[in-house]
Amino acid sequence: MKNFLIALFFCLTAISFYANAQATNDILIGGGLDVVKTDNVKVFDKAQIGFEANYFIQRRFAIGAGLEIWTRQRNSFVMGVRWYANDNIFLRFRGLIGANDASFGAGYSKPIGKNWRFEALGDFFFDSQRFALRGGLSYVIRR
Repeated sequence: MKNFLIALFFCLTAISFYANAQATNDILIGGGLDVVKTDNVKVFDKAQIGFEANYFIQRRFAIGAGLEIWTRQRNSFVMGVRWYANDNIFLRFRGLIGANDASFGAGYSKPIGKNWRFEALGDFFFDSQRFALRGGLSYVIRR
């Protein structure tokens, strides 16, 4: 009986995690603000905010597009991909058209409701040789 209860607990836990996970054809819309950047000299000297939408062509793979807005640099249209190692941890690669840069990053997506997620991620920008940490919120549109 004890083994049955343990197995039941793990099955229910897995189902609850899957219920919060993305699925094929879902759309993830989100925005975030850079909290730390390696090229910031003083606090509130410059800011960067980003908005993007990602479409899941497979459960763990999404393509996306968005906009990066800077206070001291050219704004950029962004296109990229995300690959989820599990329901929470992902890698992403983006091209920034306007800033003529590309970034590679990793992130963590924590469900905070049925469709809402908190995201924390870090990006390394190749051309400008900088690193940024970002926090934000996302909303999953289930299809």
